[in-house]
Amino acid sequence: MLTPLSPDLLTKLDALLPQGTLREAAPRYLEEPRGKWQGVAAAVAAPKTAAEVSIIVSFAAKHHIALVPYGGGTGLVGGQVTSTGAPLVVSLERMNHVRDVHASENVIVVEAGCTLQAVQDAALEANRLFPLSIGSKGTAQIGGNLATNAGGINVLRYGNARDLALGLEAVFPDGSVWNGLTRLRKDNTGYDLRNLLIGSEGTLGIITAAALKLFPRPAQTGTALFAVKSPASALALLSLLREIAGETVSAFELIHRQGLEFISETMPDVRLPWPDPPEWMVLTELGLARGPSPQALFEELFEAALEQGLAHDGIIAQSEAQSEALWALREAIPIANKNIGSISSHDVSLPLSAMPAFIPRAGEALAAHGVYRVNCFGHLGDGNLHYNVFPPKGAQRDTYKAMASEVQGIVHDIVVSMNGSFSAEHGLGRLKVNDLEHYGDPTKLTAMQGIKAALDPQGIMNPGTVLSAKS
Repeated sequence: MLTPLSPDLLTKLDALLPQGTLREAAPRYLEEPRGKWQGVAAAVAAPKTAAEVSIIVSFAAKHHIALVPYGGGTGLVGGQVTSTGAPLVVSLERMNHVRDVHASENVIVVEAGCTLQAVQDAALEANRLFPLSIGSKGTAQIGGNLATNAGGINVLRYGNARDLALGLEAVFPDGSVWNGLTRLRKDNTGYDLRNLLIGSEGTLGIITAAALKLFPRPAQTGTALFAVKSPASALALLSLLREIAGETVSAFELIHRQGLEFISETMPDVRLPWPDPPEWMVLTELGLARGPSPQALFEELFEAALEQGLAHDGIIAQSEAQSEALWALREAIPIANKNIGSISSHDVSLPLSAMPAFIPRAGEALAAHGVYRVNCFGHLGDGNLHYNVFPPKGAQRDTYKAMASEVQGIVHDIVVSMNGSFSAEHGLGRLKVNDLEHYGDPTKLTAMQGIKAALDPQGIMNPGTVLSAKS
């Protein structure tokens, strides 16, 4: 049984920590971007060192106090807030130092509270690239990125956050500090605690620092937007691009006309590339060493795609400014989605070959259920789609609130039946706990519950996230 963090306990904890570590729970610590939950907390702790995190966790373990780890607060599945009890929020915002940059090794060691943008900037200063990239990079913190195994636009080439981490420093639920900040690429010394913590969403411990992989900066980058006939044509275009450019394809994004229409409807100042957008588009980026220019390779691609009937129009960026404008368009789509207000949003992944069949199948199933608008877009190259369902134009989202769970069930049922996942890059949080119990493999679920019980027997670490509190 968890104990509310009473004023008396708060006073005792305050005496163990440097002045200013404990503070009131300001509204920003109790909110999440989609407004699905309103958080509660007795207080916020903002430690500056792993040793201070250890003191906090040890105290919580001794007194059975729930802890909610907090990064940048940008998560979309509610893992950073809880609406029950009187927990202690642990914010890593003051652990924001770049500890070391080993450019010759292509490694950077950073504290968990560094924003993703700060990590990218530190890599740039060393003439290196840290490739993880998401829209909230100026706010999202690297500890949260690792805790949720964040994805983003460059997974196709560089992998998820999990693939970019060599080692971690973390505090386990008993307060012990694991110094696993190895810079080794090979280390076969038993169970991989790093990969256990990455993606665990703060339920098995608190990540306090990480050793991350860096990469040489491409000598040349290029961006292009192509109009394609269908998602199947988009996949064929990706295959063709890889034949031409090899593994230099950094990103390959599928965009549906609906996304641009939402931008036009809610963000009229954003300039669209076509006055009458095509039904389907792909936005792609190359990162090359010295040799042929990206523009030349894109021109070769477009000629071949035109000949094969895969694409019928395109825009090849001729400058960095044009490239930034095309990516700004892609980044505007989630903002426009939020402006419209979805009935149900889905972060799903599928085998690449199943994606062309999934999109019409899901559309037909939803059309049989009601009248909706669907904005399907995402990271086609790695099989991750954001399949979001909206009310018809002129209708209010609140009218459809009762249908949200049915809509989600329709989409997730189809995804799972096609050997896909109902949780791709945003994690489970609190939003998808029931989905895991419904769709998850029973053996895996039992193993997860066993791991949680072994490492966090009191259930103090982010209770109700990933696994239900009763688990």
